[in-house]
Amino acid sequence: MSKKVRLILAMVIIEAVLAGIWWYLARFGIANPDRVTADFQAVVGQTMGMAMGGLLGLGFILFFVAARNDRKAAQNKTRR
Repeated sequence: MSKKVRLILAMVIIEAVLAGIWWYLARFGIANPDRVTADFQAVVGQTMGMAMGGLLGLGFILFFVAARNDRKAAQNKTRR
């Protein structure tokens, strides 16, 4: 399995976990309006959205690094 595929798989799993946490917190805020502040939904949305977006941006950069490493490994394999 190439490094690109492993990175994509890891990013999908991590993003799914973060989406699950986001979903749980949103449902918690809806189910318990007396236990959360008035801006709870907005804060959760901004925080989780920023975390997921930042991770996706980092994954985008890491994808190009993994592609370069896969290309180098393939060139080294053909030279030997």
